[in-house]
Amino acid sequence: MTTSYTRRGFLGLTSAAALGAGLSACTGGGTSTGGGATQGASNNLRLFTYEDDSTIGLLKAQIKKFDEQNGTTTTVDSLPGSGAAVYPDKLRTELLGGKGPDVWRIWGGQIGSPFAKAKQSLDLSKYYDKYGWDSKINTTAISGMTFDGVKSGVPFLSLGIGAWYNKSLFAKAGVSAPPTTYAELESVNDKLVAVGVTPCGLGGKYGWDIMRLFEYLLEHTAGPDLHDKLLTGAESWDRPEVVEAFTLFKKWQDKKWLPQGALALDPADVEPWYVQGKTAYTITGPWTEAAAILAAKKSSSAFGNFELPTDKSPARHSGFVEGYMINAKSGNADKAAALIDFIVQPATQKAMNITASTVKGAEPDPKTLPLAAEWSQKYGNNPFYTIQDQAFPKKQADQYFSVQSDLLQGSVKPDAAAKKMQEIVSAWAKS
Repeated sequence: MTTSYTRRGFLGLTSAAALGAGLSACTGGGTSTGGGATQGASNNLRLFTYEDDSTIGLLKAQIKKFDEQNGTTTTVDSLPGSGAAVYPDKLRTELLGGKGPDVWRIWGGQIGSPFAKAKQSLDLSKYYDKYGWDSKINTTAISGMTFDGVKSGVPFLSLGIGAWYNKSLFAKAGVSAPPTTYAELESVNDKLVAVGVTPCGLGGKYGWDIMRLFEYLLEHTAGPDLHDKLLTGAESWDRPEVVEAFTLFKKWQDKKWLPQGALALDPADVEPWYVQGKTAYTITGPWTEAAAILAAKKSSSAFGNFELPTDKSPARHSGFVEGYMINAKSGNADKAAALIDFIVQPATQKAMNITASTVKGAEPDPKTLPLAAEWSQKYGNNPFYTIQDQAFPKKQADQYFSVQSDLLQGSVKPDAAAKKMQEIVSAWAKS
């Protein structure tokens, strides 16, 4: 969101300085509705978020401006650094106790979904109509916070995952342009290895970073429709397309397209390697321009990005959204909606230094973040599949990471990994 953070930090907090926070993004969800009666109406609002010190001041400054214009008093509470493994549970506890905030920030996918399904968050349809959010906010992002057809959140942030590469290392391998097919990507990897360069920098510690490769390979082998059905359990994982994806996943390790000992590497250490010249590229989001390139005082012009080629139509990449929800028990729903509308104004988004805004008119500034702006212009409106550690609840995500690890260590074969994944997803469906 701001000028310096990793995606993990992003999941863990808002923030600028969370480079490499090793968190699991997912969390399980309760099914109970919020406790207590509807709160009484007042001019007092409470907003719950997970901003850290680097961004909380920017948010509070805008909240103060809103209060001055609307005669409200808004308390901002933040739980920085707790990550998606803690923050949603804290929020859920407050809601069940009848003391939940009027507005809260939350991720989409299986992290935000439980609040909608438990009807702890308000159906925001009438506010979408009132404020015209459908025409002001990226529609793909809105779908990321729509659950069972109910618009339960207002996304202000949408991030896509792609390949970010070192131009000089591509040139050293004789690669003049990013690959446009999967076969070309494998060819690029071979050329890089041939000149002594490790192609793709990913770390297996915590599971989520190296997961970005497997989810891409699954999109390549299964295609959009089947991939989506696999993530919801609508189709069995015990099938050839999944076996092929696991086979390719192992191939990447065996052909040394990943760093040696990748499973034990910390993503926080590995992600900047493409900037340091230790790997040719990584699979990450636009935050890397500030967090890795600019933080190393390197010029953005020495690097590039591209959407990983899937050979499928429509072309998609992994992605996730974040936004705000309103407490279904709030007595101040109208004021809470007005606050959200204020936050998603382009001027507010820019004042908060949000570099991957979903709001039209608040796109990244190409003068300060040229690569992030380029990604937004080229791929920002492309459809995306839900990043897999948000697609699964925490328990299933952890089990999934174990399957990945076992496969790369050679203790299970691709066909056994596919069967195990089906067992995991099937058990989730029955829970």
